[in-house]
Amino acid sequence: MGAVVGGAAVVGVIVGLVLTQTLGGGKGADGRGDDKAASTDVSQPAGSGSPGAEGAPAPGPPTSAAEEPASPAPGPGGTVPAGYDRYADSEGFTIARPTGWTRSSVSSQYGMDVVTYRRPDRGMRLQVFEVAEPSPDASYELFLSDATPKAPGFEQLSFETLDDGDFTGSRLEYLADSMRGEPDIGTWHVVDLRFQAADGKLYALAAYGADSDGHEDERELIRTALEHFCPPETTCGTTTGPG
Repeated sequence: MGAVVGGAAVVGVIVGLVLTQTLGGGKGADGRGDDKAASTDVSQPAGSGSPGAEGAPAPGPPTSAAEEPASPAPGPGGTVPAGYDRYADSEGFTIARPTGWTRSSVSSQYGMDVVTYRRPDRGMRLQVFEVAEPSPDASYELFLSDATPKAPGFEQLSFETLDDGDFTGSRLEYLADSMRGEPDIGTWHVVDLRFQAADGKLYALAAYGADSDGHEDERELIRTALEHFCPPETTCGTTTGPG
């Protein structure tokens, strides 16, 4: 359960191994809610004070988030895949997100603001937030408990603990009939990943998209975001992608 990384090089290697083995085609993921703070909300898996995946930070409409493009900037190294850009977010972290997506954010009950990137048609989104619970599993335990409301039609597909060497993380994957504040695209598929980053803190990455077009697009979004994620006030070196 040690820190996920001590530097980008380590992060890249570990991320490559973990993502290739677990996010590549298996089930499980994290779902995340919307751009809301963590507490409990319909369709957010986050825990007490962390914005949740589809259930923790409810996928409700961002209440105080002005849409604005994140700033392109050099990040934790490594070449981002075609169709993605590396961005230095105003919250301090660096991440790879699909080109042309818009950004919004809302304040959180814990840590940095909950940041959401959306595809122009709003049919897919990526959410980033800080986790309040002491471990990924503890965060999911709270989210999956009866005490946390879930999105309409919530159906858990899988839950996996991804701890491997220096990497500490877990992933929840689920379906929901609708997401508060989001368009009606039919059943939503959510991949929610909570992990310990290079700064020793816990973060969550959640991808939301249509269930009708398969699940690999959400998994790829999470893989890419994680591979190029560098937390605030942290220097990350060159990373190597999944191999």
